Amino acid sequence: MGLFDGIRREAVYIAAVARLLRYIRNVKPDSKSTVIDLLERHARERPDAPAVFHRDRVVNWRALDEGANRYAHWAHGQGVSKGDVVALLMANRPEYLMAWLGIVKTGGIAALINTNLTGQPLAHSIGVANPKRIVLGAELADSFATAMDQFEALAPTWATGAKVQGTEDLDAALARMPETGDPALRHDLTCGDKALYIYTSGTTGLPKAANISHMRMLNMMYSFAAGTKARSHDRMYDPLPLYHSAGGVCALGPAFAEGGAIIVREKFSASEFWSDCHRYEATLFQYIGELCRYLLNQPPHPHERDHKLRVAIGNGLRPEIWMPFKTRFAIPHIVEFYGATEGNAGLMSFDGKPGAVGRVPSYMRNVTPIRIVKFDTETEQPVRGLNGFCIECEPGEAGEQIGKIDPNDPRTKFEGYTQSEDTRKKVLRNVFEHGDAWFRTGDLMRKDEHGYIYFVDRIGDTFRWKGENVATSEVTEALSVFPGVREANVYGVKISGAEGRAGMAALVAGPDLDLARLLAHLEANLPLYARPVFLRLQKEIEVTGTFKHRKVDLVKEGFDPAVISEPLHFLDPRTNRYETLDAALYADIVGGKLKL
Repeated sequence: MGLFDGIRREAVYIAAVARLLRYIRNVKPDSKSTVIDLLERHARERPDAPAVFHRDRVVNWRALDEGANRYAHWAHGQGVSKGDVVALLMANRPEYLMAWLGIVKTGGIAALINTNLTGQPLAHSIGVANPKRIVLGAELADSFATAMDQFEALAPTWATGAKVQGTEDLDAALARMPETGDPALRHDLTCGDKALYIYTSGTTGLPKAANISHMRMLNMMYSFAAGTKARSHDRMYDPLPLYHSAGGVCALGPAFAEGGAIIVREKFSASEFWSDCHRYEATLFQYIGELCRYLLNQPPHPHERDHKLRVAIGNGLRPEIWMPFKTRFAIPHIVEFYGATEGNAGLMSFDGKPGAVGRVPSYMRNVTPIRIVKFDTETEQPVRGLNGFCIECEPGEAGEQIGKIDPNDPRTKFEGYTQSEDTRKKVLRNVFEHGDAWFRTGDLMRKDEHGYIYFVDRIGDTFRWKGENVATSEVTEALSVFPGVREANVYGVKISGAEGRAGMAALVAGPDLDLARLLAHLEANLPLYARPVFLRLQKEIEVTGTFKHRKVDLVKEGFDPAVISEPLHFLDPRTNRYETLDAALYADIVGGKLKL
């Protein structure tokens, strides 16, 4: 059985890599073949085949290309040419794709603005892009208005979907534009040129705009086509925001590579998910791990096993819900991937091994220059040996994953951000030899003896308590499998006079949550130092637009009942029970009278 499993493991991996290599063999910096050529090829060869499903609309490949051509002619008329930026703030719909595809048809760069932002973060995101024009979906006019007073000079703004006071009428302008393409608009465009600005989630500060070249975009798309074994009849259900790399680039890969279709909706809905999959006959599903948890928390649905899904592909599917999700909903195959929008250390677990985010077998070390190095969670820096160089982790040991930046290999290029200082912070130098450079992922990972790589925690989330490192992901996993706990967000909080940070968990749970049984469960599954000292019961956990838990505000609020109106509990060492935390007990803890 072991031999058979090993043969199968290598066969699956080698076949997947071969598929990917076939896709990317001509993706080079000086190549003139870009995503636009894929769009126009399908418009020629499959003009009537569906390209985008949205609500009751079906947009075929011809119409998608014609819509992009209108945007290209409009942008060109506005003076947009190679290297110029157009900011795009619009909800998910077919016109979103037409807009950025049209902008890049001119050689321009589309800055994909997070639709959840308001005020300063929104103004910052637009400002760092320095756009020549702004395309605004009328549905976001109110959000946009909250940022307008923070600009000394705002680029001309064109609204679509309805008229918006103070903006130009984009719909009227597009109606006057020709539907035919003009290759001359991008005559000198190559894969090495920038195509998009895609922003980091902003969970730890203001969003940063990452540079996405045409080459990087194609590599991302083709990776998903290879990972899903894409076919021309596939339909990708994509409930994720189109402004982000997962939903707006990766999820498009199978469709653009093979001429299939993408199914978009404005926002994810757990209650409507299976009805949508059934209605649109989805064969692929792009997930973020929390979405899978939301679906598992839903009551049974008549279509939850009555569907045509053959692959769910995404990232962040936690080990504790991997098999329950696969089994309950009859998902034939799960492909987990790992990657940052801007990073060069992407991975994909082609064979669907539960919990693994990817694999780098020993015979691929030089082809895939990704390493895991020893890491100090207190200094938040890699550990260096007596020779000054970093130390690679042993199998099973957690450390920071890094990706080599090889100036002679365009595949490993780190394209950075619009702000050079942000770029500099992500590069680690003199790692294994003088003069080398590696991209810092900011994630702690571990690798097993077969080369499978597992996510451990985000740097900054792991904290020290009682002299031990606490990985929030492991605590979250232990909490999440307890009956009644729907969501858990774990972080560390400071206590005056105490070393390190004490564990705290924000929980979304049913009204009958039994704290005594929960503690017994944690005692059986976590060491003493890892058990949450504080619990905060919430009705819902705040997430980013890409469904990542926000922690910054929770950490800032700490465990002060004067600041937090929600129920608070602490693990009282005198009773070894979770007791209600009130103002008097809070004063005893911060005053040092009650040692935790």
